[in-house]
Amino acid sequence: MQSVLTDQPAGEPRATLLLAHGAGAPMDSPFMTQLAAALSAQGVKVVRFEFPYMAARRDDGRKRPPNPMPMLEQCMREQAAGVSGRLFLGGKSMGARVASQLAAEVGAAGFICFGYPFHPPGKPERTRIEHLQQIGCPGLIVQGTRDPFGKPDEVAAYPLDPALQLHWLDSGEHDFRPLKASGRTQQALIEEAAGGAAAFMVQALARS
Repeated sequence: MQSVLTDQPAGEPRATLLLAHGAGAPMDSPFMTQLAAALSAQGVKVVRFEFPYMAARRDDGRKRPPNPMPMLEQCMREQAAGVSGRLFLGGKSMGARVASQLAAEVGAAGFICFGYPFHPPGKPERTRIEHLQQIGCPGLIVQGTRDPFGKPDEVAAYPLDPALQLHWLDSGEHDFRPLKASGRTQQALIEEAAGGAAAFMVQALARS
């Protein structure tokens, strides 16, 4: 397995998204692969990478907990330094948290969170929103309305920076799986997420 996976769009990329995985699944999980392909179809170059604990698991098959946050941040910082072009930082869940904390520091054009972990499931009092109350660059969070890490009524009560954009995926869970009764598919919600992300990147670049 390569240290990074790159999804190139058919033409000149609109932008480049450095995309980090979540706590439990690697950069080539079905969700990450589908999301990268959907973003690429929207004209975005996607670069996926793995944090040290996940790379070590790939080597020996042993599951490990995520590295401490400073190590995760340093890993993404180093990956960002190696990417050229109009760069955005993004991630799934834990990776989204890292991306949102680092984007302004590394001079990214913005950040995109796919399923942000506003709080651990069942522990709404343990919020992870301090850095989202004043963001230093454009930001977008794409969240399912059934996400146990942060639902619409909870998020509406948070003192988030008014500049932070939110895109709600109707009926979506943390991995964007909808209820069968919704008549929609996970693939459809992933494509909606990718479309919203691409539009956000174009908008952010136009304003920069």
